[in-house]
Amino acid sequence: MAILNPYLNFRGEARAALDFYQTVFGGEIIRSTFGEFQVSEDPAEADKIMHSQLTSPSGFTLMVSDTPNRMDYTPGNNISVSLSGGAEDLDELAGYFTKLSEGGTVTMPFNTAPWGDSFGMLVDPFGIAWLVNVAGAPAA
Repeated sequence: MAILNPYLNFRGEARAALDFYQTVFGGEIIRSTFGEFQVSEDPAEADKIMHSQLTSPSGFTLMVSDTPNRMDYTPGNNISVSLSGGAEDLDELAGYFTKLSEGGTVTMPFNTAPWGDSFGMLVDPFGIAWLVNVAGAPAA
């Protein structure tokens, strides 16, 4: 079975971002720094995250890394991460929406959407856009 996982890139904020996501989703983090593998040409990047992964109790896998200074990094609005589920997942998904929005910006409140699902959008404190959709469930 193939798996699709979001992989988010940051410039020096990967550790803090994944620590934040752990407070939202729970789970275990594994981390590797550039220094551990001696892959950065810049000694100042030794403690930066080469690869980090969060695996949540719900089975989500989220990966993040810091983009090395020698590589182009242009944050933008070209990605959103979607969390979705059925009515039985309403409490869990509504809780994620609330936690992700702390310190961020809600761009569409979590509410009943025109198509009948509960839906909301936000940008978290690290600039990542999130969409949360609960099929067929009235908003909490």
